[in-house]
Amino acid sequence: MEKDQEFLELVAKALVDNPQDIKVKRVVDEMGVLLTLDVNPADMGKIIGRSGNTAKAMRTLLRVVGMKHNARVNLKINEPEGSTRMMSAPMSPQSASKTVDEAMMDLKL
Repeated sequence: MEKDQEFLELVAKALVDNPQDIKVKRVVDEMGVLLTLDVNPADMGKIIGRSGNTAKAMRTLLRVVGMKHNARVNLKINEPEGSTRMMSAPMSPQSASKTVDEAMMDLKL
């Protein structure tokens, strides 16, 4: 298992009530690494966080982990069937495509 996948599993399992339901799929292509996270429907709110802040933080940290291993890492969180999360407004294109420099500045590194 790759470091980015291990990291995501560790963080996700620490956040949820049903860690046994966490599944992370890793795909590498010409665009970089895509990690897809599946969670129990009851835990979706914990993974997304208020206003999406938890998901944003995980994406930022994954980009930093990826930088350390010279890879561009992206996170997709699958909406499980039966999820009780309210659908929010779509992310603006600017926030969806933050540069690594912007992510580093967010972390104040």
